[in-house]
Amino acid sequence: MKHFPIFMAVEGRRIVLSGGGDAALAKLRLLLKTEARLTVVAQNAAPEIHAWAAEGVLTLIPRAMEPGDAMCARLFYAANEDEAEDARVASLAHADGALVNIVDNLGDSQFITPAIVDRDPVTVAIGTEGAAPVLARAIKKDLEEKLPPTLGLLARVGKAFRTRVEALPFGVKRRDFWSDYYFKAGPAVTGEAEAQTALEDLLGQHLAAPEKEGRVDLVGAGPGDPELLTLKARKALDTADVIIYDRLVAPEILELARREATLLSAGKEGFGPSVTQDAINEMIVSHARGGAYVVRLKSGDPTVFGRLDEEIEACEASGVAWRIIPGITSASAAVAILGQSLTKRGRNSGVRFITGHDTKGFADHDWRALAQPGEVAAIYMGKKSARFLQGRLLMHGADPATPVTVIENASRPTQQILSTTLAELEPALQNAGFDGPALTFLGLAPRAALAAAEDFEQKEAAS
Repeated sequence: MKHFPIFMAVEGRRIVLSGGGDAALAKLRLLLKTEARLTVVAQNAAPEIHAWAAEGVLTLIPRAMEPGDAMCARLFYAANEDEAEDARVASLAHADGALVNIVDNLGDSQFITPAIVDRDPVTVAIGTEGAAPVLARAIKKDLEEKLPPTLGLLARVGKAFRTRVEALPFGVKRRDFWSDYYFKAGPAVTGEAEAQTALEDLLGQHLAAPEKEGRVDLVGAGPGDPELLTLKARKALDTADVIIYDRLVAPEILELARREATLLSAGKEGFGPSVTQDAINEMIVSHARGGAYVVRLKSGDPTVFGRLDEEIEACEASGVAWRIIPGITSASAAVAILGQSLTKRGRNSGVRFITGHDTKGFADHDWRALAQPGEVAAIYMGKKSARFLQGRLLMHGADPATPVTVIENASRPTQQILSTTLAELEPALQNAGFDGPALTFLGLAPRAALAAAEDFEQKEAAS
């Protein structure tokens, strides 16, 4: 992000514009929406600018710009449609200490003016850093159609009512009140008096309402790609009061949480420092008991190696309502990346989801069954236990040439695929140097076309 978006206070402050033609008019139509003191410096100003000056909505200085004209100005626009003159007046404005925008000259401007959707006091600013003005206008048009014309009225009346709402406890109860106003009671009003009445009635209802009971959603965040979130998971992130997330949840997914939500890390790492499960259970229950809507966000699907039952039992023991919102488990995402299926007629009629380690260390399994030809297994948390898994399988008769594929950071931009054999698994994995979450497939290799593409990409990167 090369331009940081802010909303600048300009009420009563000077904004100066140099220019009197079409470019100047376009900027002034926007600037006239503000409560700034506007000054236009132009030797040949358009009739509209003269009319605005006569009405007293701006000050017109009918000459070329001179030193000091931009003194004490918050913002300055160079809109002369002449490269040399714009450079000259911009230099003068810089000397006067103003922030300078040169129309249609992104490189020499200190700030840019975004496309704006105006529902005063609700303002939506859309910027593309000059890369795609057409796209910004399309987004503006879409938002204009979606945001009701009464939104500004609702916001103005609501702002004046904020001190009254302090009668409600800070946090969830106030947020619920404003949510009901803006999205339920408010949109039906047609005028200021009706909006005021709606607020009074709504406040009375919320003050009389019994304490809200908290609840918990145990949500699958999927393998990492935000586009693989379910619609129900996305809605949960939009409305949660508290989000307790695992270490493997992608930062891009946490960005989808609403800004007012409390985000708490419950990081767990195999063979490393972790938040204990008891501590996680306590976090979930204590926030829910306080009336919060808690989202327990787990990477992949919460029902697959997510210690889900322990958290459900903690909720039930405390009388906290809960539900499960499933996610796409890593095995489903990773096998799709390989261009394979987990089951295939004539190859395997079943698939095993196993873990490389559990709370006691390396996990034991039915190695003899896994070692049979044609068996397919998706091994979670198998990276650090690769040597153990390899040894057990070979000891029980597995073919050393059995294909094995390890996928790191499946579905994320940083994903990597290692295609090897059971005999070479441990040294190949060591050489690959994977340091992210990885899933291992026993009995599956990438389709030939995908493997060839991967080799080509690696060669291109090396050269």
